[in-house]
Amino acid sequence: MTTTSLRRPMVGTSWKMNLLPSTAPAWFGTVAAATEGVTDRELFVLPPFPILPGARDCLAGTVIRWGGQDVHADDRGAHTGDVSAPMLADLGCTIAEIGHSERRRDHGETDALIAGKVRAALRWDLSPLLCVGERSPGRPDVASRIVGRQLAGAFGGLAAEELARVVVAYEPVWAIGEGARAAELPHVAAVHASIRRWLDRRGGTAVRVLYGGSVDPSNASGLLAVPDVDGLFVGRAALDPHVFVALATLPLPRKETWA
Repeated sequence: MTTTSLRRPMVGTSWKMNLLPSTAPAWFGTVAAATEGVTDRELFVLPPFPILPGARDCLAGTVIRWGGQDVHADDRGAHTGDVSAPMLADLGCTIAEIGHSERRRDHGETDALIAGKVRAALRWDLSPLLCVGERSPGRPDVASRIVGRQLAGAFGGLAAEELARVVVAYEPVWAIGEGARAAELPHVAAVHASIRRWLDRRGGTAVRVLYGGSVDPSNASGLLAVPDVDGLFVGRAALDPHVFVALATLPLPRKETWA
C-alpha cells in the first residue's frame, strides 16, 4: 500500500439493462436529494444509453457524476448501434465503463479492443472505468495473475499521466449475478494488493481501485475497510435508490491513502 498519492473514495453503480427513461428521474431525484452535501467521496451512476439525457437533466449541479456503460474505440463512423466517446462527452458524461465481463462474454471483446476503448475515453476526457476479474473461484494468486494480464492488455503503453486518469473495478465474475455472493475479504485484500502493486510500479498511485460483485448493505462496510479498496461498484442492489443512498452515505473508515 502506497502513501505517496492520496485517493478520493468512490461509490457508484451500473444499472445494466434495467429501469426506463420514464422511471429513472424518480431514482435520480431520490438519490440527489439524499446525497446533497456529500463531499468526502465521489458518487456516480451508469444508466443505459437511452437514459443518459435524463441523467444530465436531473443530475446537473448535484454531487453525482454520470457516464456510459460502454464506448466505441472510434470517434465516429459506420458502427450501427454503437456509442462514441464524443457522444458521451456531449451528454455531460465523465465516466465510461469498459471491459465488463458481460461485454467480454456476450460481445467477444478482446484486450486489444478494450485498450482501444480506453484510449477513446481518454481522448475525450472521460475516466475509463476498467472492469477486471477472474471467471472461476480459486486462489487469490491465480486471480491476481489473470487480473494482471487484463490490466496489461488494457493499459499497456499508457503514460503515467494517462494512467492517473483511469479507475479500476475488481469484479470476480463468479461473484456477479443473482444468487452470487461477494468474495471473502482475505481474497479481496490479496487481489486488490496485487492490483495496487501493478499500478504503483507504473506510476498509477492515484488510481482508485473499487470492489464490485454482490455488494449490498450487509457487506459494504467490511469491504470498504479492506486495505487497498478505494470504494464500491454496486450492481443490482442499487436499483433501489434507497439502498444506493444507504451505501453511498456509509461512514468511511480512516485510511492514510484517502484524501
